[in-house]
Amino acid sequence: MAAQFGRRLRKGATSTAVAAAAVAALSASQAPGVAPAAAGTEGNSAGTGTPPASTATGDSPYYTDLPPLNTPNKPGATPQTPVATGPAEAGIPATVLDAYKRAEAALASADPACRLPWQLLAAIGKVESGHASGGRVGADGTTTTPILGPVLNGVGFADISDTDDGAYDGDRTHDRAVGPMQFIPSTWAGWGQDGNGDGTKDPNNIYDAALAAGKYLCADGRDLSQSAGLERAILSYNHSREYLNTVLSWFGFYNRGTHEVPDGTGVLPVDRSDDDTTVTPSPAASVPAPAPTKPDAGKTPVKPGAGKPPAEPAKPVTPAKPSTPSKPEPGDGTTTPAPGESVARIESAVSGTLAATAGEVFGERVKARAKNRGGAAVGKAEIAFEIIGDTDARFTKGRTKVLVATGDDGVAIAPALTAGEKTGDFTVRATVNGRDLPGVDYVASVTGRQADKLERVGDKELTAGAGAEFAEEIEVKATLKGAIAGRVAVTATMIADADDPAENTEGPYFKDADGEPLRGLTELKTDDKGLLVLPEIYTDDADGTFLLRLTTEGGGSLTLELNVTPAPVVDAEPVVDAEPADGTGPADSTDPVGGTEPVVTAGPRD
Repeated sequence: MAAQFGRRLRKGATSTAVAAAAVAALSASQAPGVAPAAAGTEGNSAGTGTPPASTATGDSPYYTDLPPLNTPNKPGATPQTPVATGPAEAGIPATVLDAYKRAEAALASADPACRLPWQLLAAIGKVESGHASGGRVGADGTTTTPILGPVLNGVGFADISDTDDGAYDGDRTHDRAVGPMQFIPSTWAGWGQDGNGDGTKDPNNIYDAALAAGKYLCADGRDLSQSAGLERAILSYNHSREYLNTVLSWFGFYNRGTHEVPDGTGVLPVDRSDDDTTVTPSPAASVPAPAPTKPDAGKTPVKPGAGKPPAEPAKPVTPAKPSTPSKPEPGDGTTTPAPGESVARIESAVSGTLAATAGEVFGERVKARAKNRGGAAVGKAEIAFEIIGDTDARFTKGRTKVLVATGDDGVAIAPALTAGEKTGDFTVRATVNGRDLPGVDYVASVTGRQADKLERVGDKELTAGAGAEFAEEIEVKATLKGAIAGRVAVTATMIADADDPAENTEGPYFKDADGEPLRGLTELKTDDKGLLVLPEIYTDDADGTFLLRLTTEGGGSLTLELNVTPAPVVDAEPVVDAEPADGTGPADSTDPVGGTEPVVTAGPRD
């Protein structure tokens, strides 16, 4: 096949023409300032020729599939830069693509002088693992199954004794390259990163591995916009000129354009550098020959009297077009149709209930199964999952709608669903993307955050006088299984009796926004540290011992005693008698001798 390489190229098999095509693609790419390296040189581009002491992968085997290329040159024209074709090969699984771009953004902030392009991470990810085996990763970016290179026991590969006690690769004798970016454990120990912020550094997580690869490539002050720095970075990953050329070819290809495809549907690579078959492409296979200018120019006419005509020149090799599979008929049982083409119906594949506590991940994933008319599973059909209703629950990365391809078993599994703070029920709807078929609705329920224990912070007696307010602040702490229970809803009720949770009608009370008495509150919530300070509590004219009960979802309960003392007794005030002292009638405003003061008495004596 002209310009399409479906076989793995072993060491020494990459021709000068292939290397030239790869670096030509790079120089014409969107990576400004990158100059191609001269084909056929060895070692690093600094000219030292000294291989690095170690590489990220331990020089483990890699995939040698090359991107599809063609050349638009006209006959007789100077060879130009190959142009990428084949949209399938340009597709990168959604989560994997997001990881590459996040790593680029992180390095742009942490090490702007490096100028790391995400397309370089994509090129290495393609060569090392086919983008995590076509994007077979979970919602958090962790591969559904570990990706392991061969045992590095010195038989055909480097001899690297175990350095991680089998923690990452399961081998306690020798190391193996691990994860979508194929780090050996000893390299991961020094370069591992937490790219998705979950608190762990996992080489099998594409977010962690992509960020670690970015930092590794940027080491030693490299500027990846310059060919010298770029080549040194790639060779530090795997010290092989063939590896360098393969990565550069994909780097140039991805710089011309990519698109996102659903996780699990990426094109899988075929050939590896440790394959037994060696294929050496000829220059004609690497760069198509010029086409003849006339339809019959390819033949030489036979002159009268001449012998046999000269042999026909080789016909130009034209790029192979991607084969188009015949469209399956509905009900034929195929599991690889065009997206959704033979799907007749979908059904729920969820075995449990969709329930979660606020802020937590649902334990059950939303799943739908696609079938054709004959009831057989349909693979590679795109299923749309959409969150519907008044909820703040979201799929991974805050999305409310996602597209997921079905597997060979016909099942599409939505990314992890995380509950928000709104409690109650909402709906997740699954439909066949691009098809007007009945969908499947799933009811999901969110319950409030829980605490199984409430305790008061402080032990000072809670006492106030009747007709006053409690001066002591009341603070409580919520925990769940001994851990802090933040943002937990708390209900506070003034109860009549310890055995009767009914709301009391007298005694201490809270106030609403209008200053009216309230003896029950439901809008309280602990902070992120599990703490809650209650609003001020007031008293009416009733005295005695009263009870305040606090409860949470999850069984947390606390009853507090509120003591109210009687109001103090006030002494009687003197009485002003309006009667004259002799009791003969109303007192005059003046006395007989001209006085103007009224007469004040203490009243009659007994």
